[in-house]
Amino acid sequence: MSLDYDLPGEPGKLLVNIMHFGRVLRAAGLPVGPGRIIEAVRAVETAGIEHRDDLYWALHAVMVNRRDQRDTFDQAFHIFWRNPRILERMMSVLLPSFGAESPDQTSITEANRRLAEAMMPGIEGEAPKNDEEEEIQFDAAFTYSKKEALQNMDFESMSSTEIDAARRAIARLHLPIMQVPTRRFRPDNQGNRIDLRATMRAGLRHGGDIIPLKRRSRIRRHPPLVVLCDISGSMSRYSRMFLHFMHAITNDRDRVHTFVFGTRLSNITRHLRQKDVDVALERVGDSVEDWSGGTRIGACLADFNTHWGRRILGQGALVLLITDGLDREGAEGLDFQMERLHKSCRRLIWLNPLLRYEAYEARAAGAKAIVSHVDESRSIHNLDSMSQLADSLGREWPRQLERGATQKIEDAA
Repeated sequence: MSLDYDLPGEPGKLLVNIMHFGRVLRAAGLPVGPGRIIEAVRAVETAGIEHRDDLYWALHAVMVNRRDQRDTFDQAFHIFWRNPRILERMMSVLLPSFGAESPDQTSITEANRRLAEAMMPGIEGEAPKNDEEEEIQFDAAFTYSKKEALQNMDFESMSSTEIDAARRAIARLHLPIMQVPTRRFRPDNQGNRIDLRATMRAGLRHGGDIIPLKRRSRIRRHPPLVVLCDISGSMSRYSRMFLHFMHAITNDRDRVHTFVFGTRLSNITRHLRQKDVDVALERVGDSVEDWSGGTRIGACLADFNTHWGRRILGQGALVLLITDGLDREGAEGLDFQMERLHKSCRRLIWLNPLLRYEAYEARAAGAKAIVSHVDESRSIHNLDSMSQLADSLGREWPRQLERGATQKIEDAA
């Protein structure tokens, strides 16, 4: 079967149109690459185009792999392949909507905004300036710049253009290296401790007539950083941005260990060490099989504590646990595993996107089990929260403060 079908005004261009349709979906935020285009061509060859629905579902089966992508694909298909009701759909995409919106309506609106940018990339650009018109200047002293608005914008509500800008900002994120004292010492003339062994050796060199005092100080080194990131369905809108954040951290410092979990635990540290973020994320996608599925936090932490805890949690490791605390197994065994994890590391920080809501309470069984065993809870849902987290990791937190913070959290729970 050949794809050289004639379309209105474009004879023998079906193959080219499938390629351009894939580019539109990619610009709208769907992960459509050359491999997906090839698979789409094969699917259309197999299904045929005798009926419009055959073409629709052949492309849908290849290019859509998550529920939140369906609305974008549906509207892009009917616009690109010339639905008779195109005018009505274009109006729904481009015109603003007013009134209260439900969570589903909000997600549809964001999909519409991404699709509008993909279909007409220049829609947000500035209008051409007329040389004859008088230049008007505005005082922006009390307005927000685009950069500031992007810093405070939730990842869930970003358009595809804003997501690309956020990824570039994350790539430039610098993580200050916090250093903590170790048990080892080094020679230091300004040190606060006398090195008796070095002092005796120096005295023997001078025949015992002169005994110069030798001093030493503790060696300071930044501790290992361990990241455990939830990639289940409830975290799918944030996990992609978190991967960019973890890639930036991994390439900014050494001794970083990264794991993702949904229904199983996967070690992706080696993949994120690739300098090219696209190559790194492609390898992560190929190695992880439980994207956007269920969550078994207790079982995954048990796997980590059993097989990885002793290897990488030594020397006062810092642990970042990124999850919303929703566990499909009712937090079975999670309390014990969280307690074990907390006792094995220097500092345990819980990063939860739901903490951006002031009225949030840890009512889910998983969230209750987590909150009683962490040193600090933070929201991580936009660029500003990531920057604040980086600043926090760069500051040393003495053990006394850690214990006090933990006690406060337990009392609040």
